[in-house]
Amino acid sequence: MGRVTIIPEESDDLWILYNIINPGDYVTADTSRKVHHQLNDGKNTTASRVRLSVHLKVTCCDFDKDSSTLRIQGRNLEPNRYVVVGSFHTLTLECNKPFELHKKVWKHDVVEALQERENHEVCPDAELAVTLFQQDHAEIYLIGKGVIAMVFKVETSSSRTGGRKSSSSSPSSNTKNVFFREVFAAFMKHVDLNKVKNTVIASEDSKKDEFRRFMISEAKRMKMRSVEENIGRIVVAASGGCNGDLKDLLGESTVMNLMKDSKVGLQIRELRKVWDMVSSDSNRACYGLKSVESAQEMGAIETLLISDELYRSDEVATRKRYGCLVKAVKDSGGDALVYSSMHVLAEQLQQLTGIAAILRFPLPVLDDEAY
Repeated sequence: MGRVTIIPEESDDLWILYNIINPGDYVTADTSRKVHHQLNDGKNTTASRVRLSVHLKVTCCDFDKDSSTLRIQGRNLEPNRYVVVGSFHTLTLECNKPFELHKKVWKHDVVEALQERENHEVCPDAELAVTLFQQDHAEIYLIGKGVIAMVFKVETSSSRTGGRKSSSSSPSSNTKNVFFREVFAAFMKHVDLNKVKNTVIASEDSKKDEFRRFMISEAKRMKMRSVEENIGRIVVAASGGCNGDLKDLLGESTVMNLMKDSKVGLQIRELRKVWDMVSSDSNRACYGLKSVESAQEMGAIETLLISDELYRSDEVATRKRYGCLVKAVKDSGGDALVYSSMHVLAEQLQQLTGIAAILRFPLPVLDDEAY
């Protein structure tokens, strides 16, 4: 029997635990219980809550999506002053509260799931960092493993002061250097150049080139080897106009070439492929839950595309249904791509109901009404 101490930090952690804690497992945690005390007069009683530790053999679990809590029901196995051995008790597992989980047999997929959550980061295994300059601020993004996360935003001094500007129509060199220094500090705090494969600096004007020169100068002045040794992997790109956003930037050929072997690049290509097939060759693609499930029953799915809003739904039944579908696709040799809500193309996938599939062979029999 092996045991681990677990401290769930967010709702997704509790959902994972809901799926891996089974009847027959053992859970030990601190809890509270209402206890009645008899007063000195022997007639009246008073009630208070006491803290205690219980060791339960699990009989069932229940995940409450509204409160993001996990309730564990089971029989108490260890005697204490307030809970007798063999009596039933309910533990409520919450975020940031530790507990112990004991299993007689730890399956590989359970250990893998726990390790994945333990190593969970805002953007794990980031492959690309982007510094995107807008008119009055800069945004720093990390992109990797299907996740696109804006990790920091730096505003110009004029933006922070409500848009008031000096008499000069353009920012002074000193003002720009202060802004660049803040962006550079945020970049170095959030981006590990020894891990990120490539970095893009983008703007619709000359800021991208000016900032790259500033980075090189600061790195030399401060003897920052991580920048100096990786300067060849820091490139500039046009952001596509003054209103250019990250979605526009990721469509630029320079950036697409950098991402061609990454998961995000694959997700962009596959979603565009689905859109093309739906427009011109709908028998090789389908969307909507019923159609996708029908295609999977026939073993026809080559690649499944699903939004994390569906895959990680707060509704337990919904989440199980989509989770089973993803597992079935993988078990039959297909690929499953989960699109984060932070993905630049998440909105496009949502237009296809949040779930779509590229098929191994044409299926003209799928009912359009199922979409």
